[in-house]
Amino acid sequence: MMLMRRGLFWSASFTTSKHISKVSLFCTRTLKIHSPLPKNPCFGPPKDVLFDQKSTLARSERNILSWDTFRFSGVFFKSMASGTQGPDGRKAPKHTNRLSIEKSSYLLQHAHNPVDWFPWGQEAFDKAKSEDKPIFLSVGYSTCHWCHVMERESFEDEEIGNILSENFVCIKVDREERPDVDKVYMTFVQATSGGGGWPMSVWLTPDLKPFIGGTYFPPRDSGRRPGLKTVLFRIIEQWQTNRETLESSGERILEALRKGTAISASPEETLPPARDVANRCYQQLAHSYEDEYGGFREAPKFPSPVNLMFLMSFWAVNRSRSEGAEALQMALHTLRMMALGGIHDHVAKVSGEQLFADVARNVLLYVSRDLSDKSGGFYSAEDADSFPTEESTEKREGAFCVWTAGEIRELLPDIVEGATGGTTQAEIFMHHYGLKEQGNVDLAQDPYGELQGQNVLIVRYSVELTAAHFGISVSRLSELLSSARAKLAEVRRARPPPHLDTKMLASWNGLMLSGFARVGAVLGDKELLERAEQAACFLREHLWDEDEQRIIHSCYRGNDMEVEQIGSPIAGFLDDYAFVVCGLLDLFEATQKVRWLQWAEDLQQKQDQVFWDSQGSGYFCNDPADPTLPLALKQDQDGAEPSANSVSAMNLLRLSQFTGRQDWTQRSQQLLTAFSDRLLKVPIALPDMVRSVMAHHYTLKQIVISGRPDAEDTASLMSSVNSLFLPH
Repeated sequence: MMLMRRGLFWSASFTTSKHISKVSLFCTRTLKIHSPLPKNPCFGPPKDVLFDQKSTLARSERNILSWDTFRFSGVFFKSMASGTQGPDGRKAPKHTNRLSIEKSSYLLQHAHNPVDWFPWGQEAFDKAKSEDKPIFLSVGYSTCHWCHVMERESFEDEEIGNILSENFVCIKVDREERPDVDKVYMTFVQATSGGGGWPMSVWLTPDLKPFIGGTYFPPRDSGRRPGLKTVLFRIIEQWQTNRETLESSGERILEALRKGTAISASPEETLPPARDVANRCYQQLAHSYEDEYGGFREAPKFPSPVNLMFLMSFWAVNRSRSEGAEALQMALHTLRMMALGGIHDHVAKVSGEQLFADVARNVLLYVSRDLSDKSGGFYSAEDADSFPTEESTEKREGAFCVWTAGEIRELLPDIVEGATGGTTQAEIFMHHYGLKEQGNVDLAQDPYGELQGQNVLIVRYSVELTAAHFGISVSRLSELLSSARAKLAEVRRARPPPHLDTKMLASWNGLMLSGFARVGAVLGDKELLERAEQAACFLREHLWDEDEQRIIHSCYRGNDMEVEQIGSPIAGFLDDYAFVVCGLLDLFEATQKVRWLQWAEDLQQKQDQVFWDSQGSGYFCNDPADPTLPLALKQDQDGAEPSANSVSAMNLLRLSQFTGRQDWTQRSQQLLTAFSDRLLKVPIALPDMVRSVMAHHYTLKQIVISGRPDAEDTASLMSSVNSLFLPH
């Protein structure tokens, strides 16, 4: 007998969002740095941060903070661009610091800076206390473009390196390795500046309390913009002459954050009404939907699977309503535009048929080919920056994937027989993919001219329209495009590859486990399911501490290509447990192997033990018993990744259905009740959690298939179930 519940969970990247209540009333005006907001559209708060401009925080920031205070990060912020630089092996390093013995790619990129960097840990904390110095905390990740820019401009600068090393205890943190540190101090930066992003720069007292925060800083003053050197000197001066004010201000802000970010359920609260919450979430998404290119809010847009999953779930229970049809249309149009646009790698694609199935296969093929370790784990990321040629000394954003019109004409010079006007294959290819002589990248999106004259492949026309335009058949066009892509792929293989971050995270491996399991089940692809099981075995072998019965957050590919661990492995965070449990449940549904369900139960019990708030309900992002962090937060926004609380609400409900444990249903209800105020007011902030509210209302359905697991008719029935979208 097999139990199945249909649903779909797409793996994704990261989020920078956090809802913050009123804290800016406590911001000090100690540092007078005149910093007018630049007009450059690349500066400012990240586009995927949900920020209610009518909120108390927004009003108080406009009223109390000015650009004449220490509001650094809003001025120099560059958000979520990807890329990396650092020691490239092309010249012998002059300096070597403590980071040279770390495993994180991001920390290793800074191992030869003229800065006395420490990793996050007791050695740095003790030094700050013994020498009574403030801490400079710099947080980023290895594929962050602006992290590298700040490294090249400032952290490789001898003068700035000396200022930092002599006056501060400098700590470098990989946000993917320590998401707990990142979330706590990003909350502070967002609260005091109105924006956030990476690199994040925060100054702390020796007891780890923040008092000033920002993001990217240029090295030196530029016009009316203060550079990092100026900022450092002013902080040094204020630390020496006005320290008490800085410390008391930081403490007041932290206290306000503790109160403002507190999420709890009162005894009289009940589960929010599902229909009201779902309708409001739909309306808010519809209001922010962009008709032409799909997606939500203004560009630059980031993939948000949680929005699309909610819209499809909303359609599933509102099929007879016009709103249901519109919800499905928004989701499908967004997916189509992503599939046809520059975010999708057209050079490496499989085919142009069965669009959504092919795109899913393409993504998983890329992950299996380029982001997979031989142990079965998945690496973290590939860089957007790379060297344009082997002789280049400086990386450029997008170099591996962009093309000039001249390159295309040289690669595809042949005249196409039967096409109108002696058309070449290059002309057909350039027309179909929107390539231009001057390049097709908007200058507004390329302020530093790195993509000048370059083209990103974007499908501009259907194959039918392109074929008709050149007077050839659709089948002939498909052959031409396929052969052209193969030629481009061969050329691209000879280009210097982007940097690969081979760190393996439990949380992201859990997300990819879900992706492989669900797509494998939907498409009936045994190879994808086998890859999912390999990932689950990897998690069990390398990211599970059998003695301590706990998840380990990360592991690394060593120089000998074997999986390695740091001296003191980092204990798993809430994301790790929630995402791995979800992946195991998806794998159990896809394979019906009970051992995956049993492990999911064990992990859920450990998650409840470590992260559950027994006083106010909901889960803390990090272990609230950790003495090194000044805040224990509950993530209350879905971003590019769903929040772990959103995923946990559904995990608990699914586990209850599979195991019959009603206490997990009750815990799921308690969690949702704790977030009821947020769900009622701005459900668009938590679309994945709204799906859990809907699941409670409509109740999860179980489909029972009775028969031998290896029987042909059983497989046929399972295939029929998997072909349907049944969110509840």
